[in-house]
Amino acid sequence: MHEESWVLAQIKTISESATTYVEKAYYQELEKIIIEQYKRIEQAKGELDGNLWSPKKW
Repeated sequence: MHEESWVLAQIKTISESATTYVEKAYYQELEKIIIEQYKRIEQAKGELDGNLWSPKKW
């Protein structure tokens, strides 16, 4: 999670210095995409862990 918070902090910092509507909108959407990607990574890790511990998969 350390990496995720760092990336989101960087996006927020850059977003605050954006001067146009297009830039601000871009960084807001980028933040949403990053959050979704990290959620998917966590889900994939959970699925992998579940499959490794499932006796059906041995």
